[in-house]
Amino acid sequence: MQPVVLVSGVLGGIGGAVREHFLQAGWRVFGTDLDGAALATLQADGRLAGQHAADLRHASVSREVVARVLDRLGRLDALVNCAGVWREGPAETFSEEDFDLVLDVNLKASFFLCAAAIPALRETRGAIVNLSSDAGRQGNRNAAVYCASKGAVTLMTKALALDLAPSGVRCNSISPGDVATPMLSFQAERYGNGDPAAYLQELLEKYPQGEQARFIQPEEVAELAFFLCQPAARSITGADLAIDCGVSAGH
Repeated sequence: MQPVVLVSGVLGGIGGAVREHFLQAGWRVFGTDLDGAALATLQADGRLAGQHAADLRHASVSREVVARVLDRLGRLDALVNCAGVWREGPAETFSEEDFDLVLDVNLKASFFLCAAAIPALRETRGAIVNLSSDAGRQGNRNAAVYCASKGAVTLMTKALALDLAPSGVRCNSISPGDVATPMLSFQAERYGNGDPAAYLQELLEKYPQGEQARFIQPEEVAELAFFLCQPAARSITGADLAIDCGVSAGH
């Protein structure tokens, strides 16, 4: 029987790349995101085996999503948590609304989707991949809350790996640098002080490649996520794998 992967944030840049990579490898992909119409279109086009529009900031919704996966597809072999948001700004002016949004989407939703998926993953001895960030490995200026959320995702993943190892479920995180996605474009437009190109160039200047620096491609992250769900990666659990062109190597 074809294996099943649940992908959160499946309409995003990384989530979409993960969806396509698993799909091309013959997996059945169940996707969740906020835009129900877009999800329905993907399912109609055969690019999703199932879908459910959901705001994952509530634990009960995560349980509902996993229940729908099992009702429709009968099993769950992997969970890839790609849903995420970015907000930045000085701590003294950072709003409580943005604080709650970042922690709820990046951390709370990931935790409760993992929690809801664990019983089904125990049945298949499956795998969890959580999307963290280089900002979960090092401090980034004006991003204290985002860093806090992703640092928590990384350590949450390691703790879950220890808890789940006896039942054969593996849990790893991926920490990308800046990925060429709509979220990166959003960052530049919203926080670039009217000059998105300068904002993006400043990001590139932190990479060790100098003039050869480039943004990571979503497909690179998707390939790593797919590998971590394969039997070849059966000895890898509790790992946080950087895919950041070396930007975090000196930290």
